[in-house]
Amino acid sequence: MRRRDFMLLTAAVTLVPPLAQAAGTAYTPEGLEAELASGQTVFLDFKASWCSTCKAQGRVIDALKAENPAYEQGIRFIDVDWDTWKNDMIVADLNIPRRSTLVVLKGDAELGRIVAGTSREDIKALMDLALAAAGGA
Repeated sequence: MRRRDFMLLTAAVTLVPPLAQAAGTAYTPEGLEAELASGQTVFLDFKASWCSTCKAQGRVIDALKAENPAYEQGIRFIDVDWDTWKNDMIVADLNIPRRSTLVVLKGDAELGRIVAGTSREDIKALMDLALAAAGGA
């Protein structure tokens, strides 16, 4: 193995776990239904890979998760790809106006939402609300 190949492989292996941890579970209607039916608190992140606001929200969410592991232990994070699901029933049912919308659900109730907001304080407050509903705060 050449040195350059070794260095690239080492960098890739080092970066994969943090990147994998940062992402939420990919949305499916059945998956969301199962999580809510089981009593889980769900944090939905409606986002698009090309959306700069979504990326800014993602950086804040990832930083907060890194600071407080209880978020990932108590909350189910689900990523809803806007380009795939924007015309799906979930968008209509929850009245989602656009990508870069964050919504917390528990059972049949919506506990809170942020639309296009990137404030660390606001996102932390939404995540804290979700954690409290999950019984982790």
